[in-house]
Amino acid sequence: MIKYIGLLLFCFVALFSCKKDGETIAVEPNPPVGPTEPNEPEPGQAFKFEEGKSEYIFDANKLHTFELTLTPENLSRINNDPAAEEYVEGNLTFEGETVTPVGIRYKGSIGAFVGCLSNPNWADPSGFKTCTKLSMKIKINWEDSDRKFFGLKKLQFHAMNLDESQMRDRVGYHLFRSMGVPAPRVVHCRLVINGEYSGVYGLVEQIDGRFTRQNYDDGTGNLYKEIWPLNSDGAVFSEQTYLDALKTNEDENPTAEMISTFGQEIVSADESGLKSVIEKWMDVEEIISYAVVDRAIRNDDGAFHWYCSNGDCAPHNFYWYENPEDKTMHLIPWDLDNAFENIISNSNPVTPIADGWGETRNNCRPFRFGTFFAQQRSAACDKLTKGWTLFDTEYEQLSNEFKTGPLSAAVINALIDEWSDQIRDATIEARELHSDAPSMGEWEAAMQQLKNQLEFARNN
Repeated sequence: MIKYIGLLLFCFVALFSCKKDGETIAVEPNPPVGPTEPNEPEPGQAFKFEEGKSEYIFDANKLHTFELTLTPENLSRINNDPAAEEYVEGNLTFEGETVTPVGIRYKGSIGAFVGCLSNPNWADPSGFKTCTKLSMKIKINWEDSDRKFFGLKKLQFHAMNLDESQMRDRVGYHLFRSMGVPAPRVVHCRLVINGEYSGVYGLVEQIDGRFTRQNYDDGTGNLYKEIWPLNSDGAVFSEQTYLDALKTNEDENPTAEMISTFGQEIVSADESGLKSVIEKWMDVEEIISYAVVDRAIRNDDGAFHWYCSNGDCAPHNFYWYENPEDKTMHLIPWDLDNAFENIISNSNPVTPIADGWGETRNNCRPFRFGTFFAQQRSAACDKLTKGWTLFDTEYEQLSNEFKTGPLSAAVINALIDEWSDQIRDATIEARELHSDAPSMGEWEAAMQQLKNQLEFARNN
């Protein structure tokens, strides 16, 4: 399924790759810079990164600079094969303190690498790095499993190569959070690699056990990535299939009893009892708010797009969290790279969702849609999603609250202006150094387009 989605996304990504005007950006394979010597704290004191909280890293009023340092051999190793997503050892320096060693790798999928690797065979992303920026993951607990950086074990720097506004992640997750939906925190940052300024990145919070502990009363439960409670036949999966998607508690003899029972009760409910099952297992205001935001920003590459291949259909780009204290299930959004772009028109040839909220077509069989005729199935053919659409009064009320509150022009445009002022100089600096960074004209036009899309969403 993932491979199928990746192949579909290639065609779109190729249209908006990080190369400008057909130009290939050469990357120096062996920069003459290596890891710096680690500094030491004052006697009797700890490093600030050891005692600091994550709120400092995700302070919306700051534009932090992070510096990565690798040996020429290690940088060459990951640059020569980014798609391997292999960690190498390096250092992270932040505000004069060096964390060493850390694991450093590139991250992404087929869509993240198309146009940025030397091998022209898009179906097999391989070869050396040709774009200035690629998304990166930093493993703080590289050698010491207990070591944290301002309370974090991993940092994720998103390159935003498909988003010339450099705002989608930050705006999208902010809108989810503003409506009470737990979602990653995002801020912009500057990234320097072996002494060279790489550009503006989005620092996106990792969804892991620390995230669940911070966002839920009991954050010790199971976290699953990209496994829906029901399969495309409307049945529960085997327990092992759920456990294969588990991202927390893997070493604690876990059980998937909660998500499996939740799914089974959805399967067993008749139409009159479906709402009651959802009310039992979910925070209705939270999940309907999720749907309101998701549909307003047209997060069409997310949990409500059921991609199909060979008769099997499934959504992606989401997590599920099961709260063991009150036995509730929570849907968490993830990966908003392709959000917003289909608001005014279906500009992405692969991702558009064909149906409005609650609508179905083709007797719930897969059908082709979009410029590239990709197969999908109506989301409301899934019994759980169909159950959410029954809360029409709540949906209308929360939609009105969203449009007159967080999505209102006065609120969201002010934030976009504030964040754009924050990264303006860094964006100019990136363009001066790298020809594949957005120009001022491209960046400002993309931000205006984002505002236009949000205006359309408010009025439609």
